[in-house]
Amino acid sequence: YLWNDALPTLDPDAVARRYASNAVLLPTVSDIPRTDYDSIRAYFVDFLQKKPQGVILESYATCGEGWCKDVGIYEFTMGATGDKVKARYSYVYVYEGGEQLQR
Repeated sequence: YLWNDALPTLDPDAVARRYASNAVLLPTVSDIPRTDYDSIRAYFVDFLQKKPQGVILESYATCGEGWCKDVGIYEFTMGATGDKVKARYSYVYVYEGGEQLQR
């Protein structure tokens, strides 16, 4: 939930820092893969203007040594408009610099 906790800060750097250095973000509401910090941050500059609040509806996690995979369904409520967006997600978490980050 560290990523979801970063959303209400509305700070694109706080959210982008939740991603590992070699992360690939396939955003829910964009068809452009984001493969570095700057492009991940740029996506969240726009996305956070909608004031999203995320809720995980279904989660299926598998963990091993130094990693964890979580897939499921979440729903965003856009605080700016009240719109809801339901989507699938796939997260792989790794440890980098002593922190659990999304890859």
